[in-house]
Amino acid sequence: MNPLDLARWQFASTSIYHFLFVPVTIGLAFLVALLQTAWYRNGDDTYRRLARFFGSLLLINVAVGVVTGLIQEFEFGMNWSSYSRLVGNVFGGPLAMEGLAAFFLESTFLGIWIFGWNRLSKKAHLACIWLVAAGTMLSAAFIMAANSWMQHPVGVSTNNSAHQPQLTNIWALFTNPVFLWGYTHVVVASLVTGSVVMLGVSAWHLYKKNQVEAFRRTAVISLVVLLPTVAFNLFVGSELGVVEGKYQPMKIAAAEALWTTCPSHCPFSLFQIGGGPNDETPTQILEVPDLLSILATNHVDGEVQGLNNLNAQYQKEYGPGNYIPNVFIQYWSMRVMAYLGTLVFLFALWGAWLLYRKKLEHAKWFLRTAPWVVILPFLINTAGWMLTENGRQPWIVQGLMLTKNGVSPSVTSTDIWISLVVFYLLYAILGVADGWLMIRFGRRSIGDDPLAKLVAEGEGGPDSTGSTGTSSSTDAALDSSHEDEDEFALVY
Repeated sequence: MNPLDLARWQFASTSIYHFLFVPVTIGLAFLVALLQTAWYRNGDDTYRRLARFFGSLLLINVAVGVVTGLIQEFEFGMNWSSYSRLVGNVFGGPLAMEGLAAFFLESTFLGIWIFGWNRLSKKAHLACIWLVAAGTMLSAAFIMAANSWMQHPVGVSTNNSAHQPQLTNIWALFTNPVFLWGYTHVVVASLVTGSVVMLGVSAWHLYKKNQVEAFRRTAVISLVVLLPTVAFNLFVGSELGVVEGKYQPMKIAAAEALWTTCPSHCPFSLFQIGGGPNDETPTQILEVPDLLSILATNHVDGEVQGLNNLNAQYQKEYGPGNYIPNVFIQYWSMRVMAYLGTLVFLFALWGAWLLYRKKLEHAKWFLRTAPWVVILPFLINTAGWMLTENGRQPWIVQGLMLTKNGVSPSVTSTDIWISLVVFYLLYAILGVADGWLMIRFGRRSIGDDPLAKLVAEGEGGPDSTGSTGTSSSTDAALDSSHEDEDEFALVY
């Protein structure tokens, strides 16, 4: 393999692996904040212990996610130096904001939250976890702003002497239609992922009859968040397709394997046989009338341009070449994302129906299925990123720079092979460690906290105004809780 293909494989692998952890972080941070808010409002200590329980899963995920994310930063300089030199004035801005603002906000208050139990006031400690949740979403905003600029460059002018894009309007990056819909899609998908993870863990405990009353609460909360978010995300994904149909029509044509322009009332194929890069006449099975026009234009009579027509237009505008992405990946990534998303929605409806019938904790088949459903959001998220990034090819920045021109000229295939093997080994170890820790801590009981009674009575630890009790009973309780608190902190 040549350096270009290897560099693409490496960045694709590290990006997909990193994005396994990002949605869990965003989703669980929000849900843990909800649990702690419930404790703050009603004083029920079960919510506090549940917040700490799912907080431990959040910390495991954050620790692994940070490590995998750092590697991507180095890849820009190592494998993609030509790209970095050309667009660094634009692309570097959102990345710097993410590091200096969002990441520091998230990591600082996460540390305070970890070590602030029984030391900060309830109100201050609650604010910390909400700031963590806000930091995770803000971090995603800056990353998505940079990525959306690559999909649809806005707010730049060209430096005539160096032919280099210069950022002239930073606000254009955050009002980019691709960013607005893409970022919303990512955040809502993250809430779906976090909810499914919490529901899967809760269902396992309910099936095992472990602390049924406590885990029924988290099952209810996760279902209440899951059902509307997964339904809303199906809508957001559809609207994002309309935006991409306007700015990246090649991506939409490839997602349908549409080689010839369809003037109106374009059908959507639920399944096809064939349709690879060299197959322009696949066998379409179960076509849905008008659906492609609706998905691409929001109108039943909307025109959807074909791959051959678009490729001819691009050749006139940008010069000779093949501007068609991998059609097979586009077609099936779109359907994996859509079909599995619909399956999660139906599963959420099943859970909501059981909840309405007050049979949730007794529904054996639902409780046995829920832990396995946890796999689906990760497959959906991966398929979504493949659809987004593969659909931009052969561009690394749409209309400005081809991917083949962005790779580092001095990096050899041997260099990338070495780092690729090292990364794969490292990620395998991290993956096993993360899975083992998540399962181990996810199966633990929320436990009996020595401070439970004292906190509930307002005698132990800081109260809502920041005062602390000084009785000997409180000191004894604090001493007996050190082992549990140290183990919680060591997760991080």
